[in-house]
Amino acid sequence: MAVFGVFLLLALHVLATATAYTTSYDKVDIDNIFKNERLYKKYLECLLDKGPCPPEGKELKTIIPDALATGCEKCTEQQKAGVMKAMKFLIKDHKEDFDLLADLYDKNGEYRKKYQDMAKEHGIEI
Repeated sequence: MAVFGVFLLLALHVLATATAYTTSYDKVDIDNIFKNERLYKKYLECLLDKGPCPPEGKELKTIIPDALATGCEKCTEQQKAGVMKAMKFLIKDHKEDFDLLADLYDKNGEYRKKYQDMAKEHGIEI
């Protein structure tokens, strides 16, 4: 659940550092990516290991395990808000993509269970 918002947000907004994710990508307009089908698919295919990755996507793949395991504790508030925005977008408009990402990155459903209440607090039903 929050897993997949983290994917998209981090692909656009963060790279790993020792104590926090960088804010280098915080100015990226994620709404523009959601509106641009070609760009959206590029990131999706990257995350699903079905296509080449932009630099942020490559770095994201190294961050995903930590972000999921820690509840994005290294994320800024702005990044966390972006996670929620991405979650709503995926579940409302691209549920099949959400399911593909879940199958790949949350095989046993651990993170969906872990973040279910948090998602509900933000109006997201998994």
